[in-house]
Amino acid sequence: MNLNTQQLITMAVVGIVAGWLASLVVGGGGLLRYLITGILGAFVGGWLFSAAGWKLNLGNELAEQIVTSAIGAIVLVLLARLLA
Repeated sequence: MNLNTQQLITMAVVGIVAGWLASLVVGGGGLLRYLITGILGAFVGGWLFSAAGWKLNLGNELAEQIVTSAIGAIVLVLLARLLA
């Protein structure tokens, strides 16, 4: 996989926004935590939506990525708290 600088920046911004949105729901904070939670949430959300066969159809690909990542981040944080 060959990522250019613009794609890496986009992934970081999506991760930070998704992590911030998840923190509004489940609490927590910090820029680094937003980034890590958002990026991991993207994987969890992508897998979850794919396994369930769901598609958001928001009309904007970036918005769909952010919402999917935020939902994945929320699920990830809730599972981590459940196990802790």
